[in-house]
Amino acid sequence: MARVKLTNVKKIYDKNVVAVHDFNLDIADKEFVVFVGPSGCGKSTTLRMIAGLEEISDGTVEIDGVVVNDLQPKDRNIAMVFQNYALYPHLSVFENMAFPLRLQKMPQEEIYKRVTEAAEVLGITEYLNRKPRALSGGQRQRVAIGRAMVRDSKVFLMDEPLSNLDAKLRNQMRAEIILLRKKIDTTFVYVTHDQTEAMTLGDRIVIMKDGYIQQVGTPDEVFDMPANLFVAEFIGAPKMNTFSTRLVKENGEYYVEPFGSKIKVTGLKGKELAEKKIETRDIILGVRPEHIVLADKKGEDSIACTIQVNEMMGSELHLHVLTEDGTPIIVRVPTVNLTHEQREQMVNGHKIFITFEGKVMHFFDPETTENLL
Repeated sequence: MARVKLTNVKKIYDKNVVAVHDFNLDIADKEFVVFVGPSGCGKSTTLRMIAGLEEISDGTVEIDGVVVNDLQPKDRNIAMVFQNYALYPHLSVFENMAFPLRLQKMPQEEIYKRVTEAAEVLGITEYLNRKPRALSGGQRQRVAIGRAMVRDSKVFLMDEPLSNLDAKLRNQMRAEIILLRKKIDTTFVYVTHDQTEAMTLGDRIVIMKDGYIQQVGTPDEVFDMPANLFVAEFIGAPKMNTFSTRLVKENGEYYVEPFGSKIKVTGLKGKELAEKKIETRDIILGVRPEHIVLADKKGEDSIACTIQVNEMMGSELHLHVLTEDGTPIIVRVPTVNLTHEQREQMVNGHKIFITFEGKVMHFFDPETTENLL
């Protein structure tokens, strides 16, 4: 078992600066949990409290049912991978990976077995005799992961391990971490500021802001059912479009009225609004770029816009448009759905009409920013 439980954990620095507020989370054995949020939100501080690298101001951290608040990092049976690799430049790859085992005074035969097995899993066997300076960034990160692997720890902690890599290598290493997780089958706690990493790696995602948990859920849950406006705008690329408008209840049906249009709320969203007995009110409407569709012409449910920027992304276009009152909107348009005539019209300065898919809109309270559903 490698369950990690944080109960009412708080971190206070000098002058009463609170970095983490009342953090509660139960991480199951062999679960992959990702802490994500903007810089300064407290995600790395929380990870370091689990590792024992930061003192806990209040609350408890348990690993396997044992409170570890007063245990040294070496006694917590955890392994940590840092953002900057933290390799010893004068040691070979083999010796870097063997270092924690030598500290444990493990027999040489067992050290050799563990290091070579980890190197084979990570595809770095041919680099075991090299020094870190002779390796690429991705290879150095594999060495850092290998050094953590050989310890056979109960919990793997990873603090933004891919942030120093270029985009292509980051994508490759992300896939390798998914495969690695299957091979070593232990509990992972992973910190990142990149929501794409969070969505692709995590069984559950913990979204943080200003030291507070905003939402905990699976990737599907935080994407489809964001708890508040911050989560809605943070998760998804490009980010969700949001507008102040009215939600209108009319003859048992619901409509939104952005930019002079009248768009019906359909599907489960309409049923959920009715079940919660939501009446006509002001809202912040959220619509993801992929849930905006092109309309053939001006109609009651369409909005006139002018294309400002056309980003060709290969399989889709990202259209940055302005409404007639100057509100910016981002629209994702799959290129496979466009006719030749439509493609020719997707140019800067061209006027188009858009509408929103009624079954996937989101409705937020303007004051609390909480999701009404």
